[in-house]
Amino acid sequence: MTTATVTSKGQVTIPASVRAALGISTGDRLDFVEMDNGQFAIIAATKSVQSLKGLIRKPAQPVSIDDMNAAIEAKGASAQ
Repeated sequence: MTTATVTSKGQVTIPASVRAALGISTGDRLDFVEMDNGQFAIIAATKSVQSLKGLIRKPAQPVSIDDMNAAIEAKGASAQ
């Protein structure tokens, strides 16, 4: 287990092995996400919003509101 010490200013030096595993370097941002069990996960926030462009594909053809409502009705009826 890798450990670090918090300074009087609340700063922590992230060990080199952890930086390498997260793929982070000087100037990168980190997100601290609280988990259900009271622990925190550290996630490298290294991607910009622009780099996410195209991640979600558009549907092959547009879907009308009527088609969506029909699909919801059909799914709702089969769930009962």
